[in-house]
Order: sequence, then structure tokens, then C-alpha cells
Amino acid sequence: MKPKASSKKLLFVVIAGAWCFAALAQTALPGADVEGLLLIARDGNPEYAGMRLEAEAAVQRIEPAGALPDPKLRTELMDITRGGQQNASLFPNRVGSTRYTLMQDIPWFGKRDLKREIAELGAESARGLALGTWADVSTKIKTTYAQQYYLSRNERLTREILDLMSRLEKVAHARYAGGLAAQQDVIRAQVEQTSMRNELIALETERHHMHTRMNALLARPANAPLSEPEKLRPIPAPEKLDYATLEDRAWSGNPLLSAEESRLRSAEKNRELTYKNRYPDFTFGIAPNQMQNSISQWDLMFEMNIPLQQGTRRAQERESESMLAAARSRREATANQVQADLSENLAALDAARKTETLVTGSLLPQAELTFKSALAGYENGKVDFATLLDAQRQIRLAKQNLIRAQAESQVRLAEIERILGEDI
Repeated sequence: MKPKASSKKLLFVVIAGAWCFAALAQTALPGADVEGLLLIARDGNPEYAGMRLEAEAAVQRIEPAGALPDPKLRTELMDITRGGQQNASLFPNRVGSTRYTLMQDIPWFGKRDLKREIAELGAESARGLALGTWADVSTKIKTTYAQQYYLSRNERLTREILDLMSRLEKVAHARYAGGLAAQQDVIRAQVEQTSMRNELIALETERHHMHTRMNALLARPANAPLSEPEKLRPIPAPEKLDYATLEDRAWSGNPLLSAEESRLRSAEKNRELTYKNRYPDFTFGIAPNQMQNSISQWDLMFEMNIPLQQGTRRAQERESESMLAAARSRREATANQVQADLSENLAALDAARKTETLVTGSLLPQAELTFKSALAGYENGKVDFATLLDAQRQIRLAKQNLIRAQAESQVRLAEIERILGEDI
């Protein structure tokens, strides 16, 4: 019996542990990685949601744009007093005759197709703007995450250096107590610590700002908790960052460039539609005539507008030509900006990568060796405390440059992906 009881207890503990682990996993805070933040923003960011809904609304304009106008029904009561033989009547069977005219407006050939194509291009432009909004939102999230990572690692580094300075103060105090160093060394160590504590206050304030900004992008309360950023996305290999290849991808994938291209084609179609307004539209109708209680006569009706206001139409045509030229200029300006931004960010990413390599492979090891040598020299009385402080500052500066270069690489990568309209 006892072995069975022990087995049951063990099984209960395992199940309870698994349940607790699952509950913790479900309640894990966002913010540990940028991918989870992007998933939340895709569903909850109100700016992107609004642009998606506008794009869906633009799609719904396509069908009515190419549809015929609603038909019209006209009813005419003729001779309502029947030659003065009766009082006026509004009943069809008690008047002289009643005409029912059913009319349908028919635009000139090709106008409906052009209107439908213009609506389709408008929907494409709206989709491009929605994708451009998402690209902007995702870039802001990636950039804010990189800044949070930098601030978090910089704060951690500052606390490590603060702890180091506390130990150096003890070394200086011991040497001062033994008459081997001046009291100024102890005071300088304390001043350095005070300066670092002041930096920590600034870092904590900046982290609060980044925290609030990230929650705003995620449509969460400003002070909602977030996890500490744990890892950065890997930087693509240099062969994947070839300018010519990425430029081709930007031409085909940049959402704003795609939206401007749709606007240009829409302006071309609108110009063509404007020139078709030189030709008349038609109205066809059929009219049964009621005499008392029976339909005794049928009429057909044809109507057309006469486009005589040529000054108005020429002004509209000139307007459409100007709008087309403006659309071409906007597309060209967007294309130039895309190329410039791509080149700038690729160069900055390459510089950040080189800086990280230089700091990791050369500057940081040299700074660490210099600090160790200065510390040993100070303990032996061969160097002064100012030299030791300078060595400590060099190692801190090297580590800060490393963190900054890593964060800068993430920011530039996010900008490149915004230009491409997709992740690399």
C-alpha cells in the first residue's frame, strides 16, 4: 500500500508542478524579445488597425464604382380633372391617363471600367499606406527595444563600475591609512561614485520614458510591466546587405513606393476618364400609359446630355494633367528618398559592425590589461590614483561603445527593414 501512496503523491507533485509552470508561462511579461512585442502590436496597435480598416473600406468602394446608377421611376398623372368634368383626383384610374416612366442612366462607353480601375488602384494605395504604417510602427518598436537594451546594459555596467569604484575606494583608504597615499585619492574615489549614482538617476529616467513609449506602441497602459530586454536579433551576414540587391527589393517591396505607384496609375486613369467627359452620357426609358384601368399605350424614351461647357471641361482636363504630373513628382521624390535612406543606413550599419569588431577584438582587451596593470602599479605605489581612474574610465568607455554599437546596429537594421517593407 505504501509504494502506491508514494506513487500517487509523486504523480500529484509532477502534475502540480507542470500546472504551475504552464501558469507562469501564460503570465510571462512581454518585452524579453522584440518578436513577442511585434505580435502584440500587430493585433493591438490602434494606428495600424485604423489604416487596415481604411484599406478594407477602400476595397468596398470598387464594386459600386463600376456599377450602373440606380434606375429612376417617374409617375405622371395627366388631366387630373378630366377636362373639368370632375374635381381633381390623384387616383390613376380616375384621371385622364397615367404615365409610368422607368429610366436608366448609361455612361459613355468605358467610363464604368475606368471608375472601377480607379477604385481598385485606390484600394491598392490604401493597402500600401497600411503596410507603410505597420512598417513605421514595427520600426519604432524595434528601435525602442534597442534603446531599452542599451539603457539596461548601460545601467548594469554603471552598477558594476560603481561596485568596482567602491573596492578601489577601500584600496585607497587602506593605502592612506598606511601613509602610502594622499587623502585626495579617497575623496576622488568618492566623487567618482557620486557622479555614477547621478548617471544612474538619468538612466532610470530614460528607461522610464522608453518603457512608456513601448507601452504606447503596444496599446497598453503607460505603466504596464515589461520584461527586461534579454537578447538582440542577429545581424545578417554582409553578403545579404548588398546595396544593389536591397535596392531591387526596395523597389518591389517598399509600401510607400508601392502606394505612390498606385496613385500615379490612378492619376493616369483619372485623366483618361476626364477626357471621356467630352462625350455625352445617355438615359433610356420605357413608359407604359394607363387609361383608367388598363394599359393601352407604350412609349420609349431616349435622353442625352450635351457637353457644351467646353471651358469647364478643358479646365478639368488641365487639372487632371497637373495631378498626373504631381503624382509622378511624388513617386520620384519617394524613390530618391528610399535610395538615400537605404544607402545611409547600410553605411551606418557597416560602421557599427566595424566598431563592435574593433572594440571586442582590440580596444576592450587593451583597456582591461591597462586597468589591471594600473591597479597593480597603484597597489605597489608605482602609479598615482589619477592613472588608475583614467584606466577605469577607459574600460568603461570601451564597454559603453560596445553596447552602443550593438544597439546602433539594431536601429539601422530596423530602418533597412522599414525601407524594404519586410524583414531581411
